[in-house]
Amino acid sequence: VQLAETGGGLVQPGGSLTISCAASGRTPATVTMGWFRQAPGQEREFVAAITWRNGGTYYADSVKGRFTITRDNAKNTVNLQMNSLKPEDSAVYYCAAGSGISYIEVKGKKNYHSWGQGTQVTVSS
Repeated sequence: VQLAETGGGLVQPGGSLTISCAASGRTPATVTMGWFRQAPGQEREFVAAITWRNGGTYYADSVKGRFTITRDNAKNTVNLQMNSLKPEDSAVYYCAAGSGISYIEVKGKKNYHSWGQGTQVTVSS
């Protein structure tokens, strides 16, 4: 699976931004699409995930209520709408394709077999 993220940029605190991931070459092993982020000097952390089949969603506690993940099966795209952004949301955001189903599985990086190159999101005034 090839993944390409778009839509990153600079946004002021409290603002909104939507980033997208286009997936090509999807296989039956690709059950779930996830978003992770990595800030300088920190571990890559789970942000949100969605299943292709029924659109089930999962969120990290730090973004719940502010971020929304959606998918378009016809276009093979996954979007992450980010509202009420905070400076601590600044990071490189990565799209990933994987086989996890449960919340524990979709949070784990090891359950993703393909990763995009990442897109920078900076929240600053």
